Amino acid sequence: MYISAKGTYQILIKNKVVNEFSDVRVFGELALLYNAKRLATIKALTPGRVWVLDRNVYQQITVGYNIKKQDEIMQFLMNNERLKVVGKEALQEVSGLLKSEFFKAGTQIVRQGDKGNKFYIISAGTVTITKDGEGVVGVYKKGDCFGELALLKEDCRQATVTADAPGVECLTLTRKQFVDHFGDIKEWEYINVRPQDSFKDGVTEHEDIDLRDLKIIKTLGVGGFGRVELVQHKKKSDLVFALKYLKKIDIVMQHQQEHVYNEKNIQMACKSPFIVRLYRTYKDNKYIYLLMESCLGGDLWSLLQKQKLRRFDEKEARFIAACVLESFDYLHSRGIIYRDLKPENLLIAANGYIKLTDFGFAKKISSRGKTFTFAGTPEYVAPEIVLNRGHDRSVDYWAFGAFIFELLTGRTPFRTDDSSHMKTYNKILSGIDNVPFPSYVNLKARHIVEKLCRPVPSERLGMQKPGIKSIKDHKWFLGFDWLKFAKCEMPSPFKPKLKSPIDTQYFDPFKKDNDIPPDELSGWDTQF
Repeated sequence: MYISAKGTYQILIKNKVVNEFSDVRVFGELALLYNAKRLATIKALTPGRVWVLDRNVYQQITVGYNIKKQDEIMQFLMNNERLKVVGKEALQEVSGLLKSEFFKAGTQIVRQGDKGNKFYIISAGTVTITKDGEGVVGVYKKGDCFGELALLKEDCRQATVTADAPGVECLTLTRKQFVDHFGDIKEWEYINVRPQDSFKDGVTEHEDIDLRDLKIIKTLGVGGFGRVELVQHKKKSDLVFALKYLKKIDIVMQHQQEHVYNEKNIQMACKSPFIVRLYRTYKDNKYIYLLMESCLGGDLWSLLQKQKLRRFDEKEARFIAACVLESFDYLHSRGIIYRDLKPENLLIAANGYIKLTDFGFAKKISSRGKTFTFAGTPEYVAPEIVLNRGHDRSVDYWAFGAFIFELLTGRTPFRTDDSSHMKTYNKILSGIDNVPFPSYVNLKARHIVEKLCRPVPSERLGMQKPGIKSIKDHKWFLGFDWLKFAKCEMPSPFKPKLKSPIDTQYFDPFKKDNDIPPDELSGWDTQF
């Protein structure tokens, strides 16, 4: 972001002058929020002075601010004697549900004798506490809480709380929000201990296969960092894999080492029929190699484009969505958020089931923790990612809602024609309620999309007490046999007609890659 302090400047769009200015002006501010292309060129006509704020510095400031704010709220909650018993992890989740409200001076925030249904933390200002027949009994300041009994049980207010001048700001939480998220107070065991499954499943299959044991059959795909080859064991022809080549020099030049490590560490630890297996890795001076399960039915994006109406019917969409939901259930139970759901990252296995792949943006976080890294594909990212406010597994549910919309309509709900993604992000921030649904999308489908794409993360379907089960129980999935499906016993509408274990008919042809990268010997890849 830039702030002009002195000088005269031109604004050019596509090399055409559209305006000029010589006053104090802020420009380029959208680049602080979005990793997007510039919409215009600013040219200095005279010597001048410009103040600059780098995007990385801005993000460090906002992340620091958000963490400090979160810590402050946690301190408020932990200091409350009645709420201490809930436990730190549950209070972290409570802190994420709080909303800010401002009350003008003289406003009676609660009245003695009224039924209580809301909890308050004072974040700025003071309030006066009065009781009938006693008058003023106290003053509460920043950090003090009142109304906490409303969270724990049905209760009548014991005093009147009035906002002092010039007004008071409170963080609030209703009993309904609390119960929706955690259940009734009788179920504190659920709140205090929500166990996660082990992260690592101990995958050791095919560890003994050497890179020299494999021969290339055909290229399956080409990407930004390399390509994917179908390979076959030279002596055991029944062993067929997908071998992903990643150019080390490109990974380093684009600072993607962390993403590659995420892909390796997380995907190798996963063993689910709804996730593409990663068996082992190799390396040399030029490449990182990932030995993966082969899914020869192609990718979901290609299948979507081949549909007569460029969209799936409801039964097909439900089957695909169920595959994704099972993969999310597996990941989230292990504290992993995926963050990059899109058709291109879903492959069709020989049995016709859809499998999740590409774990570069996946991340393991604590059960109620947040991460602040901007991650994902623009059309699927949640508002809190755009605004850099910190996010958790709820971003996967937002993306899942957008994904269901795409399955049924052939397009994402927040798509625009803006290559810089600015309009896309603005559309995301305006919300799903402003997105028109085609008439052929029925009310049940519309309802699940709208419930998943709520602007407030804690209000999204899947974030309340039942967890992901609330999505499986939604009326759009009515009659769906989840037990049979989880065992892969339900017939798939997408089972490919493969003639052999090396049949590549569902993949486009690619030219041989003759671009040999230079050696990369910095040593960042020691764990491969």
